[in-house]
Amino acid sequence: MTVKARAQTIHEKLGPAFYDQVSPAVFPQHILRYRNDEALARIGLGGLDDREFVKHFGEFVPIPGSLKTPLALRYHGHQFGVYNPEIGDGRGFLFAQFTEAGTGRLLDLGTKGSGRTAYARTADGRLTLKGAVREVLATEMLAALNVPVSASLSVIETGEALIRSDEPSPTRSAVLVRLLHSHIRIGSFQRLAYLRQAENTEKLLRHVLRFYFSDIDPNAPMDEVIPPFLSVFTRRVAHMVAAWMVAGFVHGVMNTDNFNITGESFDFGPWRFLPHLDTGFTAAYFDQTGRYAFGRQPEAALWALCRLADCFIDYLDSEILGEALSDFYPQLESEIARLALWRLGLSPAPDKQAQAFAACLFRAAGESKIGWDLLFRDAYGGHIDPPAASPLWGRNTALAELREVLETLPARAAAPAALAAVKSAPLVTLEISVVEQLWSE
Repeated sequence: MTVKARAQTIHEKLGPAFYDQVSPAVFPQHILRYRNDEALARIGLGGLDDREFVKHFGEFVPIPGSLKTPLALRYHGHQFGVYNPEIGDGRGFLFAQFTEAGTGRLLDLGTKGSGRTAYARTADGRLTLKGAVREVLATEMLAALNVPVSASLSVIETGEALIRSDEPSPTRSAVLVRLLHSHIRIGSFQRLAYLRQAENTEKLLRHVLRFYFSDIDPNAPMDEVIPPFLSVFTRRVAHMVAAWMVAGFVHGVMNTDNFNITGESFDFGPWRFLPHLDTGFTAAYFDQTGRYAFGRQPEAALWALCRLADCFIDYLDSEILGEALSDFYPQLESEIARLALWRLGLSPAPDKQAQAFAACLFRAAGESKIGWDLLFRDAYGGHIDPPAASPLWGRNTALAELREVLETLPARAAAPAALAAVKSAPLVTLEISVVEQLWSE
């Protein structure tokens, strides 16, 4: 039976201990800059005309059947390793929920730049138009690269002049709405553990299991559900980070409040894509120690998983909790290898062979400094076309070794015309100079 999209109020039923009811900002203008009709169709709203669209996603008139009042979600988090109990949804809120057409999955509509909440601290609760455009670019690129990611649903320019230290100011304002499987985060559990709210910790976990971990019985005893919850979530995070590594993506701010419990990339700030393989490459100018550098992203992800496990120390011994996370690196390595073959248009290979190939790929990329996106285009389908490929293929020993390995791996689609089309197309990249050029135009 086909599942139809339907508005929901599921998160509201958790109760006021998990959120604050808030009011959206009133903006002087509403100029529609972007609407994602594909994402809208997933929640049954594809038929909205632009006027209705702006009414719901710029003025935040409630969607019939969903939340009557926006909810600013409560959470804490480690920010660059330092615990912060004063954060939460400071410039965003949960606006609506839907079951997804076809799958029946629960989806959230969350905002960014929709006004100040009690957690805004000294910030103005706004988003720059440039920040909104950057988020659209990031989500679309990551989706194309097979990375678990939120969908940018809308961008509406709001007619305010904002002052920012990292942009020429005054700069234009906007409000963004994203579509995400869940806005519940590692930090949601951290807050409850910090406040010693054991009853609410259990309530939140059982809610999470009921709606996002269907293979785990939400009514089983806590000591029976925590290990499989951590284990499944660990695999989800390993898959997401592996996808980042193959995409050449640097999130930039891997704080624990930026990990949602469904394992999707979201809330994009100072993200970057690699120009070439550089394990020390950082996205954020304020990441002066390189905590979230490209090559340290797996380490940062596992550290965040450990902080989630800490939330359950009153229920289980630390050794049992640690064991539930033990599959992270094996899963990460396996997923990197699998996804590298996928991005290169190659057929799947046995895990051992795939991992040996991935090691060869990363070694060649590091030694040659070939452009990261150029490497994948040149090698797509396992065949290097010298006239169109980088001259580095003929000069670098590591790339020559990689080329020999590539020739032993079959392409997923052997049609010469299809492979030629990929290789002759303009290089698609979102390296920072390209992003800045797009904005300047």
